[in-house]
Amino acid sequence: MHLSDYDVLVRPLVTEKGITKKESERTISFQVAAGANKIQIRQAVEKLFNVKVEDVRTANFEGKLRRRGRFAAYKSDWKKAYVKLQDGQAVPEFTEM
Repeated sequence: MHLSDYDVLVRPLVTEKGITKKESERTISFQVAAGANKIQIRQAVEKLFNVKVEDVRTANFEGKLRRRGRFAAYKSDWKKAYVKLQDGQAVPEFTEM
C-alpha cells in the first residue's frame, strides 16, 4: 500500500509528555496512519519538515470503549510514532498548550 507523505502523518501529538520529550531528547510524537511503517514515517518527516531523522519508534493503541447513555461504541485503533532527530537539527515548533 502506497501512502503519500501527507497521508502518513495524521497529526502531531502535543501532550505534556510529548513536550518534555521534545525538549530533553529531541523527539517528536505523531499520530500516523495505521498501515505506515518506520521507513515511510522517516521519509515523510524528513521531506515535510526538512530535517534528518536518527530513529523512529512506533506503538499501536487499541480504541477504548466509550459510552453515551445506553449507547456504547469503540473508538478507532491508532498508531503513534516517536521520531528522534539527529543532533544539530532544528526541532519544528507546533502550537503548544
